[in-house]
Amino acid sequence: MKNFVLFGKPGSGKGTQAEYLSEKYKLYHISTGDLFRKNISQNSNLGLLAQSYMDKGELVPDEVTIKMLENEIKENPQSKGFLFDGFPRTIAQAESLDKFLKSIDMQINATIALDVDEEELISRIIDRGKTSNRSDDQDIEKIQNRFNEYNMKTSTLSKYYKDQKKFFEVDGSGSVDEITKRLFELIDSFNLP
Repeated sequence: MKNFVLFGKPGSGKGTQAEYLSEKYKLYHISTGDLFRKNISQNSNLGLLAQSYMDKGELVPDEVTIKMLENEIKENPQSKGFLFDGFPRTIAQAESLDKFLKSIDMQINATIALDVDEEELISRIIDRGKTSNRSDDQDIEKIQNRFNEYNMKTSTLSKYYKDQKKFFEVDGSGSVDEITKRLFELIDSFNLP
């Protein structure tokens, strides 16, 4: 099985590239945002629990998120691998994910970060904001706050995966096709079964 974590600041193209990677490598794409929405819309016990935290304006605890991920993986045994998008975001989450995957004889093969200059990202997000109707995509200060949070949290995560020799950066600038080609070349170079 091929299992990857896809990193990138807001606007880096993670969602777009995740679609191409999932299709080419037959990976099951797990986005934590989608996972929350699915569990909440199904009124699952975990969804109701997550909603109770969100209603109070609190972050959903790692244990709840990890349990959702575990269930999603177990419900998709036919998958040739998984692509984690938006998770892990902290060392504790990465350790929990590693522990769970090890318990089912799996592991993260690589963590791939899309590296894009912040000025280009701001331009992309502002453009996206014109059609997304997301207020946080139209306010440069809010965008910068999202970058700062990403930088603080993922700088320690990149070290965590670098120490395991599983961290790779890909130039995320240029056209969608150029970025996709770089990602395919990197993954193909791993020679995974």
